[in-house]
Amino acid sequence: MMKPRPKRFIAKPCALHIGIEDSGPYQAQPNAILEKVFVSITKYPDKKRLEGLSKQLDWNSPWFWDIRQCWHNYPFQPLSSGLYYYYIMELAFYWSLMFSQFTDIKRKDFLIMFVHHLVTIGLISFSYINNMVRVGTLIMCLHDVSDFLLEAAKLANYAKYQRLCDTLFVIFSAVFMVTRLGIYPFWILNTTLFESWEIIGPYASWWLLNGLLLTLQVLHVIWSYLIARIALKALIRGKVSKDDRSDVESSSEEDDVTTCTKSPCDSSSSNGANRVNGHMGGSYWAEE
Repeated sequence: MMKPRPKRFIAKPCALHIGIEDSGPYQAQPNAILEKVFVSITKYPDKKRLEGLSKQLDWNSPWFWDIRQCWHNYPFQPLSSGLYYYYIMELAFYWSLMFSQFTDIKRKDFLIMFVHHLVTIGLISFSYINNMVRVGTLIMCLHDVSDFLLEAAKLANYAKYQRLCDTLFVIFSAVFMVTRLGIYPFWILNTTLFESWEIIGPYASWWLLNGLLLTLQVLHVIWSYLIARIALKALIRGKVSKDDRSDVESSSEEDDVTTCTKSPCDSSSSNGANRVNGHMGGSYWAEE
C-alpha cells in the first residue's frame, strides 16, 4: 500500500500531469446478498462466512457461462482469493517462460514466442490492474484447456507408446483449433470489441486491450497452420514429424538431422517448460 505522503506529492501530481482527474470517493453499490446477511444474520461476519460470501458473489455468478456478465457492474466487481492466486500463478509462469527462452535452444519461432510472452504478460497485468479479471480468467482458461493433451502426448512418447502419442496429438490439434480459431474470436473478441462497448461505453484502454488480443489472434492463426500440417502428416504417415525449428542456433543440430524420423517429443527443449499457449515446446513443427 502506498504511503500517504508519496501518494500526495508524487502519484497525484504525475496523474494530474497526464490528464487523470480525481473523481472523488466511489459510493459502494447496493448488494442484496450482503445486505441480507448484514440485516438478518450478523453485522460482524467471521472469516469463514466472508470466504463463503466471496465465492457466492464471484464463482457462483453467471459470468463464467454468460460472458456479458463480465461487464455488468464493472468496475465494482469483487476479486476472490481463487482468481487472485490463479492470476499470480499464470503471471509467474509466463515470466519464467520469458526468461527461460533465452537459455533454451533457440528455434525459428523465437521471435514469435517472444512477442507472445510479451503480449500475454501485458494482458494479464493490464486486466488485473483494470479489474477485468472476469474476462481475463476466461481468456486464460481458454488457453490452458488444450495444454494437458500436449503434455500427455509427450509422456506417451517418452514411454514409447507411439500410437497413443499420435492420437493425443491429433486430439490436441483439434482442441487447439476449436478454442483458438473458434471460441476465442467469436466469444472473447466479440465481447471485448463490441459487448464491452455496448454495456459500459467507450473507455480509454479499449484500443490497448483489443490491440493485444488481436495480436494474440494472429499468433493463433500461425500456430494453428503449423500444427495442422503436423496433425495431417500424423494421420497420413502414422507418425508425427520432427520439429523443423531445430536447425537454427542449436547445439543439437546434427542430432536432429540423424533423428528426423523420430516423433515430436524426442527433441524437446532442455528445460521442458515450453507448451502451446503460444509457447510451443519440444518438437512440434512439421518437416517439409
